[in-house]
Amino acid sequence: MGSFYGHVIPGSLFLLVGLWHLIACIFAFVSNPREFKGRIWHRVPGFHGRLRYLELYIIILGCFLDMCIEFFYATRLKFVENGGLNSKHLNDFEHTAMLLMFFIYGVCAYVSEATRFLPLPQGSLHIIAGMAFMAEYLLFYFHSTSHAGLEGRYHVLLVILIGLCIVLAVLGAVFPKSFTVDLASSLFVMMQGAWFYQTAYALYGPLMPNGCHEGKTGIVCESLEFELRGLTFANLQLSILVFVVSILVTLIYGVAAHVSGHPDLSYIASGFEEENLYKAEPSLS
Repeated sequence: MGSFYGHVIPGSLFLLVGLWHLIACIFAFVSNPREFKGRIWHRVPGFHGRLRYLELYIIILGCFLDMCIEFFYATRLKFVENGGLNSKHLNDFEHTAMLLMFFIYGVCAYVSEATRFLPLPQGSLHIIAGMAFMAEYLLFYFHSTSHAGLEGRYHVLLVILIGLCIVLAVLGAVFPKSFTVDLASSLFVMMQGAWFYQTAYALYGPLMPNGCHEGKTGIVCESLEFELRGLTFANLQLSILVFVVSILVTLIYGVAAHVSGHPDLSYIASGFEEENLYKAEPSLS
């Protein structure tokens, strides 16, 4: 059984990082589309020295603080019970393990990029990020088997978004120059964070569907009709989220193209480059 802040805190981290990736990815492409190269993290422009690694600081510090909350505060330091691991806090231990993977990714990215101690080859950070998402996926996939009804629907939709993050992280390593892959990766990280927020407000906040309430073992609906209404409401919320994100991406791209658009941007977007390349190929006949 989750909590409001247990969803809002990680949601804030995913939402913030995903939105930053989205903006940085779009501006990097429109400013120089021919030389675009996708990145698993983005430096802060205008900053020099250590401040340009601000994104990695946020990931490392955010994961560390959340791990402390899950492992120390939520468990009240009661790790052991009757000579074994305290079964009442297995949920907290699972979340701590998941956060540890993202913490390791942040540390590896910082050490690799800011020092000479870990010279990772191209695409390695994408794979490490994919492994972190995989740990998150496994947690919520198996953890969600105990979530029935309305709570299960929100977590199943979350698992789908996490799965897409895994696929796109791997594709980012395979196709490092693909703007489409980098953009989609940013989108689904941001959508994952937004869905954490949506879950927090719908299951543990003021947006709880009528006829449903939080019980001792999870979310309980008074009747099948109320539960079905809540399930439909969850599907509608995800559809609205997709619509809002699509509008947001279009607006950001339009602003970025107007402010920092490269002269070649319209040429490439029109398809002339591919057409000329096709015409330039020698005929085999």
